[in-house]
Amino acid sequence: MSRRRLAGVVLVCAAASSMGVALRATAVGTGPVRDLAGHGRSATAEAVVTGDPRAKPGDGRRMIILRARVEQVPRAEVRVPVLLIASDRRWLGLVPSQRVRLHGTFVTPRGADLLAAVVIVRGPPAVLGPPSTIQRAAEHVRARLRAAVARLPPDQRGVLPGMVVGDTSRLDPALAGDFRAAGLTHLLVVSGANLAIVIGAVLGLCRLLGLGRRRAPPVAVLAVLAFVVVARPEPSVLRATVMGLIGLLALVTGRQRQGLPALAAAVLLLVLIDPELARSYGFALSVLATAGLLVLAPPWRERLARRLPGPLADALAVAAAAQVAVAPVLVMLSGEIGVVAVFANLLAAPAVAPATLLGALGAVTALLSLPLAQVIVWPAGLAVGWIIRVARTAAALPYATIPWTSGGLGAMTILLAAGIAVLVLRSRRLRLLMAAALSGVLIAVIAMRVTAPGWPPPGWQMVACDVGQGDGLVLSTGPGQAVVVDTGPDPALIDRCLRRLHVKDVPLLILTHPHADHINGTSGVRNGRNVHEILTTSRTSGREARLAPGLPTRRAQAGQQWRIGDLTLSILAPRATGPALSFEDDGSTINNASVVLVARRPGFSALLAGDIEEDVQRALETAVPPVQVLKVPHHGSRSQAPGFLAAAHASVSLISVGEDNDYGHPSPATLRLLQRLGTQIHRTDQEGDVAIARTRTGIAAVPRH
Repeated sequence: MSRRRLAGVVLVCAAASSMGVALRATAVGTGPVRDLAGHGRSATAEAVVTGDPRAKPGDGRRMIILRARVEQVPRAEVRVPVLLIASDRRWLGLVPSQRVRLHGTFVTPRGADLLAAVVIVRGPPAVLGPPSTIQRAAEHVRARLRAAVARLPPDQRGVLPGMVVGDTSRLDPALAGDFRAAGLTHLLVVSGANLAIVIGAVLGLCRLLGLGRRRAPPVAVLAVLAFVVVARPEPSVLRATVMGLIGLLALVTGRQRQGLPALAAAVLLLVLIDPELARSYGFALSVLATAGLLVLAPPWRERLARRLPGPLADALAVAAAAQVAVAPVLVMLSGEIGVVAVFANLLAAPAVAPATLLGALGAVTALLSLPLAQVIVWPAGLAVGWIIRVARTAAALPYATIPWTSGGLGAMTILLAAGIAVLVLRSRRLRLLMAAALSGVLIAVIAMRVTAPGWPPPGWQMVACDVGQGDGLVLSTGPGQAVVVDTGPDPALIDRCLRRLHVKDVPLLILTHPHADHINGTSGVRNGRNVHEILTTSRTSGREARLAPGLPTRRAQAGQQWRIGDLTLSILAPRATGPALSFEDDGSTINNASVVLVARRPGFSALLAGDIEEDVQRALETAVPPVQVLKVPHHGSRSQAPGFLAAAHASVSLISVGEDNDYGHPSPATLRLLQRLGTQIHRTDQEGDVAIARTRTGIAAVPRH
């Protein structure tokens, strides 16, 4: 295909996508639903669920997010997409295609999604009808697969359904973070690679059975249809189906030139069917990865095959081509470059096909015999175990990811860097100069690693982990052992912090109060570690225990003391046992139920004040002893009692806070108050993890950044 014709196809695709987006934007930007959102009104509506419900951390409670299509509002029938945000757990039981009645507040959406409104839903759904036959069948197969993998280790039974049918409902968020850092996230969603593996296996089986070229394709088409049903015929799955068939066509025929026009036609068709795909980053990544396999992989494979064995050259070319093609979009979204992604994909590649094929076979077999399916998925679990090990090892490596400018500027700079790299590779003199420069940089980095102090610093007593907008504190009790106070909102962040500190054993996990930014990272603390016991506020609603099933739970009350090695923990609050907290309680009520404690070791003391606000701080002023370190309450919010902060006489104040958070934390008034008290202020949003280390003359705050 000539460049001129290819450019014409691209222009047609762009024009079609622009027209489709304009039409959809007009549809969602006007009408009764957008009018409700524009005025922030509450209303009752009927909607059809179009996506799987997903639970995510929220401000103090679990948020359940799902996509739907509103079809009826008061005095009007409509058909526009919306995003539902609910808190009632009964929303998690819904299946796509179910019709529900809901009541909520309609607000104008922010961002690039083509939505008519975001609906903050109140209460449970009123189910008006069952899901469609196809969706019922899909849910049945997924449920049987979950039952088949139930006897595998927890990590394996969370990952395998994701690899086979995109079901990540049981995936540990900390492990998902490792996959993200290692560049293996694509294995946890239904992608064209999944379909290519399944279709390739079906075609191979057809050859063994003696089916000719005319009989094998219909069998492969049936396999694709079955796969789509199991994975749910959502837009993302349909997109992966088209891309997988294109990639397989190019691979089987060896005629990559036919792949490019087919890819362009597929993009055109999909965008015309669903214009929202034109603004979908997932769709862009899928198209770019497929284009990379069609354009970059073949010549790279030929060059690598001159010096490497054929299978290794193929695997390396495919992994590198896909990663390079999607790099600009990934940098734009994440603001970092995955250095180990190519090698992690190379190491994981041999296990992907066995895991996918055996998992798919197990899903089919589970419909007939669950015991036999459990036998089949056992070796699939072994393959998944290898992939998990690769993900964790790659994520734990130093400089697994390198910070980069995010947004459009980041994408442009990485494209510029790629252009420079191409010019360098074409000139022998420039290659030598670049090799010399990179060697110098490598020597400098190694020298810095050898001469610079490691992490954690020697004699560390406490670390405020950078967990974003939340709290995650670690108190050392010995080599490889620490007490953890709160876990932040993201399991992956607290997990990485504990890995950097080489913590393997947690004798006590203290969850000060049941807000998401303090407890939703709990699974990250348990990831590969032995957690002995949990301590919660005496007014706990039981939510903390539900995040850590199987662990003994104790309730903290003022006057209690805990001793772990030479660390003593004295509980200052809550002072009295009140009614159990509930979802109806406001944020201040939950904050003021926080566990407040003083931690002491020889040569070290700290006051950890949770999120208590001004009125409770005043009540505790007389009970606060002098300490060296103060964990400033509630991320440095404006609600501070000067007498409480002054009573601590702390030389160092730590503020655990997220960068550019929506709450304005820390408050400028609180910062001025701390400055007047003459205390050193250290913030996790500016310095990353902050360690408190014991020195010959006292203590020192050592930031990781």
